[in-house]
Amino acid sequence: MTETLFLNSAEVDGLATPAEFVDAVREAYRQRGEGAPAEPRTKLTNAEPPGFFTAYAAVLPETGAMGGYMYSAGFGAEDAWFMTPLFDAESGEPLALVDGASMNPYKTGAAGAVAADELARADATSAAIIGSGPQAKGQLRALATVRDFETVWVYSPTKEHRESFAGEMDRRLDASVAAVASAAAAIEDADVVVTATNADEPVFDGDALEPGTHVTAMGQYDPEKRELDDATIERATYVPDLRERAFQDAGSFLHALDAGVVDEDHVHAELGEVVAGEAPGREDAEEITVFDSGGTGIETVAGAYLLYKKAREEDLGTTVDVSPGSEALTGE
Repeated sequence: MTETLFLNSAEVDGLATPAEFVDAVREAYRQRGEGAPAEPRTKLTNAEPPGFFTAYAAVLPETGAMGGYMYSAGFGAEDAWFMTPLFDAESGEPLALVDGASMNPYKTGAAGAVAADELARADATSAAIIGSGPQAKGQLRALATVRDFETVWVYSPTKEHRESFAGEMDRRLDASVAAVASAAAAIEDADVVVTATNADEPVFDGDALEPGTHVTAMGQYDPEKRELDDATIERATYVPDLRERAFQDAGSFLHALDAGVVDEDHVHAELGEVVAGEAPGREDAEEITVFDSGGTGIETVAGAYLLYKKAREEDLGTTVDVSPGSEALTGE
């Protein structure tokens, strides 16, 4: 038997800070850039009741952990459940099972922040957030750990939502956060633009981006959906979380590829290659950069292992016994 820790949502909620998630995820992407295994998502859809089941995984040898996300969304309950099985990367033994919903905005936000740290201008002081849900909050809170923002503009279609988001983030951050009435107003003069939406079509005009802007798009992992238009992809140095995912479900890139405005060589590098120094990040102040974040096991394992370590330190969670195959796989 192996003792495995189960951590519920209440136990991991607030257990780590945005800055701690960013540090853990940066280290994870460095390992990926040096060859750590990771695969993009597998998505299985169901027609009736409508829903999908998704899984993705990564091995982080230096962190000492491996695992990933498995989650369902839709179906009869019309909700979502996020589970993260975590294993020891040396022994193979199960370490933990983490209820992963509450960490989702922070591990995903951390990936966006790591990319912005590599790809945004060092002197960036203004940001635009398109979206006002939990993922947008996670993106902004993590982003604020890598740049000193003075001004943040937020836009989402529902006025009450964007104003509520702006009020909360204005209280949380040192920056001045204000709601604006359009995406065009949000991105005007913004050094960093983050899209965190469930939009099917582009949420801003890429021709309006100022030279030197960095864009993180994190709401797209469906070949039929896109937050960014062809102009944004064409103008930008394009960096996905995983190269393979760019050709699988990165809707904005795939649309631009189909339209003929870019070719397959337009993928500059994976984020991990940039973090590890295997490929250059931003090379000049006028360059437009895009990080296409669809979610991977890299940030998931890094975030879950961070929570596991902190939970152990604080004696949180419930242990369960898991039998190894040598004992349980008997066929009797």
